[in-house]
Parts: sequence; structure tokens; C-alpha cells
Amino acid sequence: MKLNSLFLMVAALIIVQACTTSQGNNEKQLAKDVIPVTVKPLTKEKLNSTIQSSGVFTTDDETFLSFKTGGVIDKIFVKEGDAIKKDQILARLNLTEISAQVSQAKLAFEKAKRDYKRVENLYKDSVATLEQYQNAKTGMQVAQQQMDAANFNLSYSEIKALSDGFILRKIANEGQVITSGSAVFQTNGASENKWKVKVGVSDREWALINIGDVAEVSTDATPNLVHEAFVSRKSEATDGMGGAFNIELTLKNKSENLASGLFAKVNITTSKAQRGWRIPYTALLDGDAQTGYVFTTNDSKTVQKTIVSIGRITKDEVIIVSGLDDKQLLIISGSAYLKDGSSIKVIQ
Repeated sequence: MKLNSLFLMVAALIIVQACTTSQGNNEKQLAKDVIPVTVKPLTKEKLNSTIQSSGVFTTDDETFLSFKTGGVIDKIFVKEGDAIKKDQILARLNLTEISAQVSQAKLAFEKAKRDYKRVENLYKDSVATLEQYQNAKTGMQVAQQQMDAANFNLSYSEIKALSDGFILRKIANEGQVITSGSAVFQTNGASENKWKVKVGVSDREWALINIGDVAEVSTDATPNLVHEAFVSRKSEATDGMGGAFNIELTLKNKSENLASGLFAKVNITTSKAQRGWRIPYTALLDGDAQTGYVFTTNDSKTVQKTIVSIGRITKDEVIIVSGLDDKQLLIISGSAYLKDGSSIKVIQ
């Protein structure tokens, strides 16, 4: 009997010890699952929007020049990069065929004119009918129009500069057979310093930009100079090639040492007000140019994985434009160890 009581007491002690050990392990595991983090209060504020982008310098009068008629290029008088003057002859077709067409049209007109004079005299003598007289007159008028068209084509067998500027590209060469309207040169009027910058922006940035918004433009060609500019045009559709919206900036002052195609860095200050949140880089996870996610908490005990929309990324911070309206605290450190619903302990 005493032996049985001893066994019961030992068993009870073992059970109590096991329960105590299990409770301690659970408390240690619970403490281990609580992740220490630091937080930042979220405050929505009015933001001064500065859009950073890039583009290329161009002018507002870039033009592709071509011949009115097709033929063989006889002579090209300029090369790429040459300065040109208004009405300067840049290229000429071989005139053999065109001159022959002009001669034929001239001979046809002279014949039609003689026929008309002869029928007119016969009509006055009541020998030719009114219909014959009218047909001869119409034939002479048609021949005159054909001669005028041939002379017009002859005058456009030369390419002349439309304004002072530069040859940007020479697309064809001497001796080449070229069709009507095919480009031979690309020119601009850069000598007048009417410089512009064409910039591609996203749909969200496009919505913030207004005509007349001021901008600063810089380029590595003039590293110590910042060019003042303003938004002169907004495209109403996306670029078919890249899918971006095009913005055109016009430089306010004349600028030297620029060339068409130079790379430009642009800062556009928008006049439209924008509200959002400023957050540090460390708080944003898996972000791209449009979206990302952050961890937030409202009770300082558990976290929520929150998808946010990115307005822009600056050198110091990330601007968030939506996704945080009902959130109070942002996790700014310890995020790498978190997942949605993780338990946290806020530390200072």
C-alpha cells in the first residue's frame, strides 16, 4: 500500500514538471514570434510636385525634304551637319526625262493652239460647227494646263532650303533612283535658337502637368548651365512606339552649344496640387515605378501588408499617392522579417 502511494506521488510530480516545462516553452516561442519594429505616424499632406524625366533637344521646324517627282539624283550639294541658308539649292535630279516631258507638253500646247486658231477661222466662215470650235478650244486649254504642270514639276526637281538651319540627316545619295515624296534630307532651323525638349511621362504625371508649368533643363553638353523652360504642348494620346505621353518644353532664352538629339534632364514643377504621404526608402518593399507594398499597423500589435501607389521616387524619399488613407502607423524598420498578420513590438 505504501509502495503504491509512493508511485502515485512520483507520477504526480512528473506531470506537474511536464506542464511547467510546456508552459515555459510556449511563452518562449510566443516571445520569439513577436518581432521588434520601429514605426512612423502617417500624415497625409499637400505636396509640391516636381516631376523628373528625360528627353531630347529638338526644334519646332524639323522638316523632311523631298523631290516632287521621282527620278535619278544627279547632284547633292551638302552633307550632314552643314549650315544652310534659305532658298539654297541642296540637291537636283537628272533633268533629262523631266526636260523631255516639258518639251512634249510645250509642243502639244503649240499644236493645240494652232488647231484652235484654224477651227476658229472656219467657225467664223460657217464651215466648222460650234461643237468643233468648243472642242478645239477645250483641247488648247487642256494642253496649256499640262504644260503648266510639267513646268511645275521641273521647278521642283531641285530641293531648296526652307529656312536658315542645319542638315540633320542626309538620307539619299547621288545616282540613287528615288520615288516621289521620298525623303532626301532632314533639316531644322536651329540657327534661330528655337530649341525645344520632347519628354515622355506616365499617365499620372501627364494629369498633373498644365500648359505653362515651369521647368528646368540641363544637359551634359553644358554641365554648368541650367536652361529655363515652360510646358508648351501636351499630347492628347500616347506615343505609339513607347506608350508614354509626350510633353513639349520650350526654352525661354536663346541658348548656344546645343544640337538636335542631345540628351536632356528635366525637372517640371507642376501647378496642380497633389496630396499624399512621404515615406523613407526602407519602408517600401518590392516597388516599381507604379506600385509597391508596405507594412502598417493600427494597434501596434499586428501588421497588415498594404499595397500602395507610387507618385514618384526622389533622391531622399518615396511619394505615395494612394493606399494609406485608413492607416495610422508605418513600419520603417524590421519589415524584412514580417508577413501579413505578424505580431510586433514597437520599440523607440
